[in-house]
Amino acid sequence: MIKQRPPSCQANDKPHQEMILVGFKAKLRQSVFDAQDYYWDPWNEDDTDEARVRPSTLDQLWEDEQVQEEGTHSILDMHRMLRPGEDPDYGTVQPVQPAEAYRMAGTDRLTRTDVQAIEPLASRRWFGRCAVLHDAHGSPEEIYFWGFSGD
Repeated sequence: MIKQRPPSCQANDKPHQEMILVGFKAKLRQSVFDAQDYYWDPWNEDDTDEARVRPSTLDQLWEDEQVQEEGTHSILDMHRMLRPGEDPDYGTVQPVQPAEAYRMAGTDRLTRTDVQAIEPLASRRWFGRCAVLHDAHGSPEEIYFWGFSGD
C-alpha cells in the first residue's frame, strides 16, 4: 500500500487540482525515486552473481524489463492522475471526490483522522487514490496518496 505525502497543497477547485497534479508528477514521484524508496531487485533473473545497479533516472528505471513486468511497488508505478469523471485504470490515481469523502467519513473536509475511513476507496491492484487533508481550522494542509502497487 502506498502512503506517501508531498509538501503542502490546496483544495479541490480547478487551480488546486493542477497543484495536486504537479505535486504528484514533479515532486512526489521524483522524491521517491531520489530517496530510492521503491522496490528494486538487485539480482539478475539469469541467476548470475552480478548485482544490478539502480538506475540514475526515471527513464532508465522504466527501461528495465523487470521493472516493466513487476513494477516498483511505490507511487512510481502510478503514471497518470485522473480527472473527474474518468474511469480508473492501471497505473492511475483518482482524487477522492467530495461526495465520496462525505459518504465514507461524514465530511467533505477530510483530516488525518479521516484517513482510516477513506482507505477502502482504494481496493484494486495497480490503482491509487489521493485526498486533500485539512488542518484543524479547515485549511488544506497536505495531499494523502494511497493504494496498491504490485501483488
